[in-house]
Amino acid sequence: MSFFRVLLLLTIITQFCLGQTKKTWTWEPFVKQDAQNPCLTPLDNTTFNCPVRKETVKWEEKDVFNPAAVVRNDKVYLLYRAEDKVGKFAGTSRIGLATSTDGLTFTRRPEPVFYPDNDFMKPYEWEGGCEDPRIVEDAKGTYFMTYTTYDGKTARLCVASSTDLIHWKKHGLAFGKAADKYKDLWSKSGAIVSRRQGNKIIAEKINGKYWMYWGDTHMFIATSDNLTDWTPMEQKDGKLAYILAPRPGKFDSDLVEPGPPALITDKGILLIYNSRNKDANGDPKLPGGTYTAGQALIDPKNPTKLLDRTDTYFMRPEKDYEITGQIGNVCFVEGLVYYKDTWFIYYGTADSKIAVATYQPKK
Repeated sequence: MSFFRVLLLLTIITQFCLGQTKKTWTWEPFVKQDAQNPCLTPLDNTTFNCPVRKETVKWEEKDVFNPAAVVRNDKVYLLYRAEDKVGKFAGTSRIGLATSTDGLTFTRRPEPVFYPDNDFMKPYEWEGGCEDPRIVEDAKGTYFMTYTTYDGKTARLCVASSTDLIHWKKHGLAFGKAADKYKDLWSKSGAIVSRRQGNKIIAEKINGKYWMYWGDTHMFIATSDNLTDWTPMEQKDGKLAYILAPRPGKFDSDLVEPGPPALITDKGILLIYNSRNKDANGDPKLPGGTYTAGQALIDPKNPTKLLDRTDTYFMRPEKDYEITGQIGNVCFVEGLVYYKDTWFIYYGTADSKIAVATYQPKK
């Protein structure tokens, strides 16, 4: 072996050992916008006449967190989870709406746009509420929102749609027309595979189906013909098929959970995901229970095939408002938009406030 080949080999080994080899498909760095963060905090002066309680509540007094985001009419629309302080769960969740012309500072509507009501979804939504939205558009401009309901016992993944982000139609349980065994299955966090078209995130079929990653233990898979009715994929043994699982000794050792809608890129399907570190047998550099964010790459021709995965997180709790709150040590990413030639990612901090970070792609 020549001297130069030996030198090259030693350089590669050294870079690997020092952690200097970088995956070319990842999106990083996301830079936290400290001057504006947290960009949304609880308010005690906004009220809402709850149709179920039949009383006025301070609907976003306790916490605001875990937002979805879209660009519409050249503005960023943020749909965020908000909790009051009322009831046996010390807070019912509703979904509020805020808009921005710079992606950083927001103006809120005074009342929620999505909430438990005296309708067919009340048995699932009351009194825990409506939680953790994620939003995509279809090719005709209708918005589809996956969200989680909580009745005090079971979380269930559900779907709603809107043409204006204010008035919503509830479609019911995401798996309501699948096998009966999925009706009362604990399910949440639906990230639909999409593609960026300008400033829009449009759901896109692959092999004739829409695809969704979901779950808060493993990352499970489901398909749909219409974006409202979903069927979980199963393995040959009848157990749920999954694309991602926790990894012992790493930041995602306890659980993995989808973040924003998965995006088809020129490298593959980019899935930004949330994870929790285990108290024991996790990443020793992180406190047990810490939520961080990672990235995975999936085959765009076969959405059940994982191509690659980051070895460590790209975002972790560092700021006081990320470390201290309703649940400490949490950065939970959920909203992602392309706006003014920049990617904005919105995330819940300590289940109490909302913050934003930006990524500037190379041209």
